Amino acid sequence: MTGSPSPSPSPSPYGPGERAVQRRAGVIAQADHSGLAIGNGIRDVAAAFLGLQPMLVIGAADQGGQVWSSLLTGPPGFVTATGPHSIGITGRVHPGDPLASTLAKGPTSIGTIALDPRTRRRMRLNGTARPSARGLAVEARQVFSNCPKYLQKRLLEEAVPGRAPGAVRRAAVLSEAQTDAIRTADTFFIATVSAGDGAAATSGPADASHRGGLPGFVTVVSPTRLSWPDYPGNAMFLTLGNLEADPRAGLLFVDWVSGDTLQLTGTARTEFSESGRTVHFALDEVAWTPAASPLRWSAPEYSPAHPPLRGA
Repeated sequence: MTGSPSPSPSPSPYGPGERAVQRRAGVIAQADHSGLAIGNGIRDVAAAFLGLQPMLVIGAADQGGQVWSSLLTGPPGFVTATGPHSIGITGRVHPGDPLASTLAKGPTSIGTIALDPRTRRRMRLNGTARPSARGLAVEARQVFSNCPKYLQKRLLEEAVPGRAPGAVRRAAVLSEAQTDAIRTADTFFIATVSAGDGAAATSGPADASHRGGLPGFVTVVSPTRLSWPDYPGNAMFLTLGNLEADPRAGLLFVDWVSGDTLQLTGTARTEFSESGRTVHFALDEVAWTPAASPLRWSAPEYSPAHPPLRGA
């Protein structure tokens, strides 16, 4: 008499790229533990968190294959859980945004991160976006929260109603003012895609993530080259795992006072050394939008987790 079959092990949330980086870093066990938090369902506490947020960062590849990270804003409630595995977004990126035409057509593999500087909490949801009557509908493939490590605390001081973004200015190199903004930044967002991912959602999910540090943690090597240290985290390596197989990346820098946004698209690679990991980014194109966000935030209270700047 045969016994009951053993339950099948849960599939790993990680792809080959993540596994390769996890093995190289020697953190497979930690990554497996962290991976237990990745699901495709939106719990009540996550739905409540989303409903309070005035901004959402997204990442995707445009129709030409370039990866961008963009900012969406709206009154609390503009992002809502519409089911156990889906969210609805009221509103769209502004017409000049590099992802505007791609998101208007869909379906699109998309990464999203809801980050609340007021509480130093963040939640990520990756999946497939389609245009809806009100904006976007996203079907979730991965849903999880991250710890507050490296997040700055900011207070929302003002939301300027009806503020329209200025004209988008695109270039192939960083200006002097843009270089200064990056050198003094304490936060940016990075979008990556799974190997082979394009505008169509036919492969693995895109991802949007956060990077934080003391001002100066991002080095501007030249008008087309940046680098930054990859600080220790939850060992998932979703960003570095994607870059391991597909170097395309999109960066988003937000001016928390003026609402300007600086979007960069290009390629990135990770350097591993005895002193730690460093990501090197090569710029293909920059898009600067004045007053892209109506939100005005206070000066930061820096995370106590930040390591000192290298060479300081």
